[in-house]
Amino acid sequence: MAAGKLPVRVLELLLSYLELPDLLNCGLVCRHWHRCLEADENSEIWRSVCCRMLSEEALSSDILCNVGSYKAKARALRHAWSAADCSRNVYIKRNGFTLHRNPIAQSTDGARAHIGFSEGRHVWEIWWEGPLGTVAVIGVATKRAPLQCQGYVALLGGDDQSWGWNLVDNNLLHGGESAGSFPQCNNAPKYQIGERIRVILDMEDKTLAFERGYEFLGVAFRGLPKSCLYPAVSAVYGNTEVTMVYLGKPLDG
Repeated sequence: MAAGKLPVRVLELLLSYLELPDLLNCGLVCRHWHRCLEADENSEIWRSVCCRMLSEEALSSDILCNVGSYKAKARALRHAWSAADCSRNVYIKRNGFTLHRNPIAQSTDGARAHIGFSEGRHVWEIWWEGPLGTVAVIGVATKRAPLQCQGYVALLGGDDQSWGWNLVDNNLLHGGESAGSFPQCNNAPKYQIGERIRVILDMEDKTLAFERGYEFLGVAFRGLPKSCLYPAVSAVYGNTEVTMVYLGKPLDG
């Protein structure tokens, strides 16, 4: 029997033993295999992938509480912070989604996600699990943006390769200068530790926007470049932790 004609249950069993990169390639083999992978995001295939890829902490905690399916959880890990693309003063915790900044004096430290975007619309949520310190910036950066510098400064947004929102003073930052206050309202509330912020990157309209508690705060930056932009963060407080989870495409309305 040709592999393309295998019964769905048999095919699911075989595919469930493959690692994620191989699964993605299998989806290109034929329509039958593609449908098998795409039909059910909670199938045995994706459950098996999740159990192998994700730590027990990530699966049992509320880190992925807003990620609905096994397939989406596996995708979120592929888009998480990169241990190979962060300051030397930062490490990624075993859950795969949280970075920890070591208590190094007079240093600002950043990190980028594994995957950047040059097209499409994307949403991720990010939250601080420790003190903010004097500067705590979330946003996006190109591969050229630095991830460490001396002193306590707004590293993200500190050059023309990054765009950020400082949660401490509600200022937008780009090119080393303030790009205005955000959100644009009177007496905007300060960020609360543990509060999840949703970042919305639209590479079709070239905009970066934010949500808080499902309230759309508005577009923070317009006219973003056609470059590949990565979810990014910069922090200054020792032993603080920042978690980021990729959610996929935004839900309109």
